[in-house]
Formats: sequence, structure tokens, C-alpha cells
Amino acid sequence: MKGVFGKYLDVDLTNEKISDYKIPEEWYEKHLGGRGIAARIMLKELEKGIDPLGERNIIIFAIGPLQGTGAPGGGRNLVMAKSPRTNAVSDSFVGGFFPHELGRSGYDGIIICGKARIPKYLTIINGKPELHDAKDLWGMTTGKIDEELKKRHPGVRVSCIGPGGEKLISFACIVNDRNRAAGRPGFGAVMGSKKLKAIAIKGNIDKTIDDKAKLLKANASYSKLLLETKQGLATNGTSSGLMDLNKDGILPTKNFQEGVFDDADKISGPFMTKTILKSRDNCTACPIRCKRVVVTEFKGEKVDEKYGGPEYETVAALGSLCMVDDLKAISLANQICNSEGIDTISMGVSVAFAMEASEKGLLKGFNYKIEWGDAEAMVELVKMIANKEGIGDLLATGVQTAAKKIGGSDFAMHVKGQEIPMHEPRGKKGLGLSYAVSPRGATHLETMHDPFYDEKPVAPELGLVEPLNRFNLKDKPRYVKIYEDLVSFTDTAIICRFTTNPSGKNYNFPLIREMLGAVTGVKIDAKEMLKIGERNFLLLKLLAFRDGYTRNDDFLHKRFSDVLPRGGSEGQSISEEEMQEAIDEYYKIRGLTENSITKEKLEELDLSDLI
Repeated sequence: MKGVFGKYLDVDLTNEKISDYKIPEEWYEKHLGGRGIAARIMLKELEKGIDPLGERNIIIFAIGPLQGTGAPGGGRNLVMAKSPRTNAVSDSFVGGFFPHELGRSGYDGIIICGKARIPKYLTIINGKPELHDAKDLWGMTTGKIDEELKKRHPGVRVSCIGPGGEKLISFACIVNDRNRAAGRPGFGAVMGSKKLKAIAIKGNIDKTIDDKAKLLKANASYSKLLLETKQGLATNGTSSGLMDLNKDGILPTKNFQEGVFDDADKISGPFMTKTILKSRDNCTACPIRCKRVVVTEFKGEKVDEKYGGPEYETVAALGSLCMVDDLKAISLANQICNSEGIDTISMGVSVAFAMEASEKGLLKGFNYKIEWGDAEAMVELVKMIANKEGIGDLLATGVQTAAKKIGGSDFAMHVKGQEIPMHEPRGKKGLGLSYAVSPRGATHLETMHDPFYDEKPVAPELGLVEPLNRFNLKDKPRYVKIYEDLVSFTDTAIICRFTTNPSGKNYNFPLIREMLGAVTGVKIDAKEMLKIGERNFLLLKLLAFRDGYTRNDDFLHKRFSDVLPRGGSEGQSISEEEMQEAIDEYYKIRGLTENSITKEKLEELDLSDLI
């Protein structure tokens, strides 16, 4: 298959050895790239039952066929490892300019194992990999690391951890280009445990492209479509739909007690555009330019444009979820998280948990109190968590662990240890099902959200033609499964989710397959697209089963069985009974047993070697 290099870089930090890891051609034929190849490596090389922060964990940086080709939406890479959040293999996707350099490095990915004796960083410059001492870099923020490595190695792009990863904060992340985060699974802590500070790449090796003229034409068509259909995202960023969510009663508010925030307009995308937005940024070759760049200050502390600006998840997590309506405070908290290398979603859920715990008197032993909506206290608690100081040391372990120590499991909002993202499942019930069954824990990026099901035609080539109401759960398992397979395919290509139109008149997956075909020379129809996606999704489920997860671990937090009190989703809830019925139906459709995948399903997907 064209569009790939056929090998990964294999880095053993313990022995300081670097070698090539050849990928079987059969794996490319079945799994294409990205998520699929990384998961196959994990199944082969990662021991089951290992400690996520131990020496034997493996962390993989991976790309798909589109990286390095200039394809719009292709400025993304995958990171995969066993997660300290879920204690199972998870993956995360991150944008910027680093992915393009990895796509021109001569490698389809990097496998990192072992643990360095002293801090190290890795470079791949013009195809030559090398490990360097990083003792003098340990303790630096992501912005300083980016600046320093670009001085030492002109032309590189940098992926690194901040002090949060060094301190093994459980939701520390890996940051590309200072302000793009591979966030949720705690991979910054995994890198920190291995004493790997950064990876810097300058690529100069072109992939073999099957049909360059066809690719240029497809890229141009895709860019044109994005400029026509993504204007709201371009103008007001990922927070452009915040007011619509609030109107529909599904903007997470007060630690998921409500779905309406009365001051939502003060933290919305349009308000950011009118007030603190300085400019827009993009990832490699993307015409949308959805990335926010803000300049402001809060209580005398400046917000530096190099750290970008808050995206929707951050605005909701540190805003409405905590009842904070000050966009300047949210921007400063976002900067702290980006510079320290900490996930903003888990940070916001942890702060909201602390606010509710304080309200209920559970923090008296810490002599600490924080009230809903206190912007200044929110920023200070973010700093405390980043520094693991006082109550922050407890909250840095995540809400599941914190609740076990002080109580409050009934409002510690997580699934499988992963804090719940900023999408209210009582008004997106198919998404709620995906939260419950995902091997990655609660993630908003495993399937499409229910409003996509409302648009007719939904996606005829996927066999989805009848719209479904967002409050309907009974008929959702089939839709959720199909869209999980579709999303898994995008995570294999790899292409940014924000550039895809998964339903309606602007459905654009035939064009995505056209770009892939021009790169790889492989013709992929809708049926094969879903089959590739399903294979790769089930590899993660298989890895979770291997580490001891079973059907009994699939659940949705019990707070969602309470009704939403007001707004566009007033009266909506998800009972445990109806969720369990939906999960049963989902397992049947997926070909899953209590703790494995059926032999018949593996044979159907040409995975008999994994039986």
C-alpha cells in the first residue's frame, strides 16, 4: 500500500536503543493506519495487567496515510498507551503542525518503551533519530520547551509534556505546538513516568503517493466544501454552538445538575470573538482556522497568545460546569493548563466536584471552601491542582479516586475513571450509550452526537435514512454502532473530526475516501470503510477485555437518572433500566459477549488470528 513508510521507530529508553519496527503489509491492508496499526502493536507487544505508570507500559505516536500529504484536516496524530485514567489501553488525537512533520519523518509512528535513567528528549531530523539528555529541560513549561528546542534544532515541531506530566498528575496531557493537547487519558503522566520530556521532528521525506494529480484535485474539492460548510466554526470557533446547546437544555451546568446556564452568552463563541479574540490559527493545510488566539488578563495576570485560547470543552468545563461566567478567568485557567500540560476537561470536572463537595461539607478536613461561580477561586484551585498543593493534591488524582477518599461518588462525574466531557447525555441519549460502552471511558469523540440523527437524509450510504429524536434511546444502538465504526475510520485515516460532515446533504465521506484512494491506491467503498472502522474499534475493546473489563463495567453515571429541571430538555432522564437494555442490544449488534468478542464476529472481520 502506498502512502505509508512501512515501519515505526522503536525507542527503548531503558537501554537507550533505537531501531526500526517493521509493520506487516497485511496490517496495512486490514487496518490502514492510525488507530488500527497502533492497536495491533499493543496487542502484540504490551503485556496485560501492567501498571500504566510503570516501565513496561508502551506509548505510541501514530499517523495514518493522510499525514504529510497536505490533505485538509490531516494535521492530526494519535497517541496510544495504557491509561492511568481507565487502567486500560486508550487513545487520544491531537492537531497542530507536529503531525505533518511526523508524516514526513520516514516513519508511520513511534513506539516508546522502558524508562530513561535521566530525563531525555527524542529528535527525528531529516530521517535520523537521536536521544538527547533533557536534565536542563525538566521543569520547563510547554511554551518554554517549544521555544528552546526550536532554538537548538531549527525547523522542528515539538510535542512535549509540561510540569504536570513530570508530577504524574493523572490527567496530565501531551501538548503539540504549545496549545494542542492529546488530553483525556493522562498520557502526559505516562511520558513523565518514562522521563521523556519531548519529541521534536523536522521531516524531509516524501511519502510515495499513488496519484498526485488526483490528490491535489480531491484536496481542493475538500477545502472548497469546508469553506462553504464550516463558516460558523471558522468565525466563532468550537464555542460557536454553545448558545444552541444552552437553548436545547444540554449545556453541562453546575456539575451536571442542570443543562441551562443563565449567563451562557458571557462565555459564548461570538462573545469571545467580539471581546478577547486577537486572531485565528489553523492546523497544517486546514482552511477553517478554528483555533482561537486570545489576549487578555485576569486579576493582573496576562494571557499570552502563544497558548492559544479556550475551546468549547474548556469554556464549558471551567465555565458553565462551575457556574463561572468570566471568560477572562477561563482563558487564564486554560493557559495554566496548556503551559503545565494538563487536560482542561478533567480539570473543570475536578473543580466542579470540589465546589459541590464544599457545598456538602466534605472538605472541612482540608480547611478549604469554594463556592459556585467564584472565578478567582476557580483559577486559584486550578493552580493548586497543577502544583499538587493542599486539596489540589487530592483532586490531581481525578474525581473517582478523590470521591473514594472523601465521599461524593454520587456526584463524581466519570465513566470507567474518565471524567465526563461537556455534552449532556440526557438530551443526547445515543451519546450517553456511547459513554457507557466505550473502552476509553466517557468520551465525546467515539461516535456522532444525536442532533446528527435529526437531519434527513441522515446518511443513506451507511443505511441510515430515518431521523431519530435526540431523546430516543430505544432505537439508538444500531445508529451508535455504525457511527462508532465511521468515527473509528476517521481515526485511522487520520482526519480531523471537525472537517467531517457525517450526515445530511453535505455528507462528505466519499470525498474523504477519494483523498485516501489518491494517496494509497486502495479503493474503499462505504461497506469497506465501515468494516475497517469496526475492526479497529473492536481492537480497543479486545484490549480492554484482556485487561479484565467486562460487560458489568459498562455504565452511565447515576446522576443522569435524575430529570433535568428546566430548559429545552426539561424532564429528561436516563434510567438505569433503559440504559442496561440499550447496552444489551448494543452488545448483540456488536457481536460481544460478557468479556470478549465472538468467534463469528472476528471471522467476519478477517481477524481469525486474534481468536
